[in-house]
Amino acid sequence: MELFRIKRDIPFMRHALVFNVISALTFVAAVFFLLTKGLHLSVEFTGGTSLEVSYSRAADLEKIRSTLKAAGFAEAVVQGFGKAQDVVIRMPVPKVHGAAELTEKETNAQVAAQNEKAFAALKAADADVIQQRTATVGAQIGDELAHDGVMALLFVIVGVMLYLAIRFEWKYSVSAIIANLHDVVIILGFFAFFQWEFDLAVLAAVLAVLGYSVNESVVIFDRIRENFRKQRKMTVTEVIDNAITSTISRTIITHGCTQMMVLSMLFFGGPTLEGFAKALTIGICFGIYSSVFVAAAIAMWLGVKREDLIVPLKEKDETDGAVV
Repeated sequence: MELFRIKRDIPFMRHALVFNVISALTFVAAVFFLLTKGLHLSVEFTGGTSLEVSYSRAADLEKIRSTLKAAGFAEAVVQGFGKAQDVVIRMPVPKVHGAAELTEKETNAQVAAQNEKAFAALKAADADVIQQRTATVGAQIGDELAHDGVMALLFVIVGVMLYLAIRFEWKYSVSAIIANLHDVVIILGFFAFFQWEFDLAVLAAVLAVLGYSVNESVVIFDRIRENFRKQRKMTVTEVIDNAITSTISRTIITHGCTQMMVLSMLFFGGPTLEGFAKALTIGICFGIYSSVFVAAAIAMWLGVKREDLIVPLKEKDETDGAVV
């Protein structure tokens, strides 16, 4: 399916160096913000408490957030779960500045006081609220989640590299992984610069971007391989330009439809889906950019050629078919 067809190939590779310099600068800036500011990790990673409450009618999440913010819980994460009347509130463990490390008993006492204060604020705003249960997420559990998240990211990267190396050739595998890591680091850089909260939903979005971005690279690589078979007189640069140009319509359809769904989550999904939608929005935009200007350009600079994918035609021997 095509929305339009471009008859003349766009010389993408002619400007590949300029765009890759821009990518390199953006990448360095993202790494700088990650090292200097760091990620604003959520309660799932740092540890904290959760307070589950229920109402007699559908809960007004925005009202609950504003109530908690006024009570001094600006970092509280409010989410609905199960029925519309049920709400879970996650809050970081209270910190005591300038004090020595608290014992477990003292920490539990502070957590209990924090939950009581939060529930009292909700009770004052709506007398129908009922406390269901409270739970504590320890720092050890947070460390395990962070470790598992990093391992999941590494497994995805290794799996993608093996897949591309088997399906195409090692030069394509290396170029696609560099492009995908470029996307991931830039997403993390945005979250570090703006200090958006990084939770498990955002981590899931980062993993989704890895798969989404590599899919675009595979489509372009497939067309490059097809062009190598059909257009034997084209140079490598011409083959890559033609491959990218011929897939533009497909790219606009696919990414345009996906982006509309993601933007609907961003604007209408509320704070629960905000981080997830932001990560996907950034990832989709940079995924298109990296597949065209990073992955394809790096493959070209690594010296990809027709012989890497296609067995060259043998010239016909003049003696073939001769009658002795």
